[in-house]
Amino acid sequence: MLLSLSSIFAMPPDPRKSSFTSHTSDQSAAGCKCIRLEEASRRTDTCNVVIFGQTGAGKSSLINLITKTQVVPTSSDARGCTIETTVYEHDIVTHDRTLKVQLFDTAGLGEGLQGTVPHAQAQNALKNLFQTLTKKHIIVYCVQGTKYASALKRNYELLSTIKGDVPIVLVVTGLENREPEMEDWWRNNETSISDLGMNFAGHACITTLTVNEGDTNKVRQRREQSYQVVCNLIERSCRKNIVLFGASGVGKSSIVNLVAGEEVAKASLSLDPCTLHWKDYTIDFDGVSYKVFDTVGLEDPQLGMNEYLDSAVNAYTLVKELDRQGGIDLLLYCIRAGRKTAALQSNYRLFHEFLCEKKVPIVLVITNLEREERMEDWWEREHANFDKYEIKVAGHACITAINGLDSKHKQLYKESRLKICELVKRFTADGQRQEWIGGDSLFVSLMRKLKELLAGGPRVRRRNLVPHLTKRCGISREVAKKLADMIK
Repeated sequence: MLLSLSSIFAMPPDPRKSSFTSHTSDQSAAGCKCIRLEEASRRTDTCNVVIFGQTGAGKSSLINLITKTQVVPTSSDARGCTIETTVYEHDIVTHDRTLKVQLFDTAGLGEGLQGTVPHAQAQNALKNLFQTLTKKHIIVYCVQGTKYASALKRNYELLSTIKGDVPIVLVVTGLENREPEMEDWWRNNETSISDLGMNFAGHACITTLTVNEGDTNKVRQRREQSYQVVCNLIERSCRKNIVLFGASGVGKSSIVNLVAGEEVAKASLSLDPCTLHWKDYTIDFDGVSYKVFDTVGLEDPQLGMNEYLDSAVNAYTLVKELDRQGGIDLLLYCIRAGRKTAALQSNYRLFHEFLCEKKVPIVLVITNLEREERMEDWWEREHANFDKYEIKVAGHACITAINGLDSKHKQLYKESRLKICELVKRFTADGQRQEWIGGDSLFVSLMRKLKELLAGGPRVRRRNLVPHLTKRCGISREVAKKLADMIK
C-alpha cells in the first residue's frame, strides 16, 4: 500500500531537544574552518558538498556531526539559524583516505515572510549558489524524520530544476529513537519515495544529537555510526566516473589492475563480446577516488538482431547506473598494438559519439608495447592512421599492462602506471566534460544510433524489444512499450 507523505514522517520528537541551541562559532576548531563564499568558489582541489533542506531539518547539526565540532549554531524549532550560505572547510577521513571537502550550509526553506530568511529569499539564494558555483559534486537533501512531510517532494522538485547532473543524496535526521535500528526508516519508506518520483544517489539514516556526559552507550554508538555513514556517503559521491572500453582481449582488466596497483579485476572469457556487458571497480590513487566501468565493446562492425536486443538491455542498465552515479568524466579507449579490428571505428562512435554525444573527453590507451625499444615509438609511427578512421582523441598512453619478472619489464610496468594515472588525473580535472544528459532520452538516442550498425538494415520489431526490456531490466511492460515506440 502506498504511504502518504505525512505517514512517512510519523514519529514523535525527541524530548531531549530544546527549542534553540546556540554554540559560539570557533573558527579555530580543529579540522574545521569557516571561509568566505567567494574564496570557496575559486577552489579546485576540494569536493564541494551543498547541504539544503527545510528550516529546522538539522543542516547545521549535520555539519557539526561531520566536522566533530560545535562550530555551527544550531536550531531545532521552526525558525532557522542560517541566514546566508556559509562555507566550512574540513578534511574527512574514511578508510585511511583523506578527502578535502567544502560544506555549503544554505539557508532553510519553508519559512514565512516573518521568518529568519523568507522562503522566496532562501529559494533565490539557492538558485544563485548553483549558478555561481561551477564545481558541485554532491547535494545533500537533509530532512527530519519527524516532520515537514509536505515539503519533501516540493523541495525535491525545486532542486531538480536547478541541479543539472549533480547527484542528490538523502540524509534523514532525528532517528535516535528509531527501533530496531535507524536504517529501518529507509527500508519502510524506500518504495513510497520511489513511487512519489524521487530518486536519490544514496541515503543515510542518522542522528545528529549531541552526546552528553550521562548518555548511554547506545546513544554514543548511534552518533558514531551516523558520522561514519555520512562520511562514507560523501566519499562515494565525490568519485570520478571512468568508462573503460574496447574489444575483448585487448587488456582492459589488466589496465584496471595497473591503475589500482593491485589485482582487483580478473579477465573473464564468458562474456559475449557484442552486448555491452559491464562491471565497475572503485580505485583510489593520489587522494582521489575513481569508479571505473569496465565495458565490453563490439567485435564486429555490424550487429545481428540478437546482439542488438542484448545491447539494448545492457545499455539501459549502464545508462541508469551512470545516471545514478552522476554521469561520465572520462572515456578510456583501449586497443592492442598490432591488432586492427573491423570494429575500431564502430567502438569509437558507439561510446564517444552515441553514448556521450562527444561531450566527454576520450583518451586512447595502447597495450602490448613491452617489446618496443621505446613504447612511445609506436604512436609516432601509427598515429596518422587514426585520422583515416576519423578517430580523434584528447590524449594517449603507450603502455604495457604485463608485470614481468625481470627488472626491465618491472620498470616498464611502473612507467606505464605513472603514464595512465597522469592521463586520468589530467582529463578528469575541472571543466573537461560538458553536462551529462542521461535518462531515457539518452537510452533511446543510443539505441536509435545503434540501429545504424544493424546488419541488413534497421528493422527492429517492437514485439522483440519489449520482452527483453521487461524481463531483463525490471521495468513495466507499459514503460518498455513506450521506450520501444520511441526507438522506432
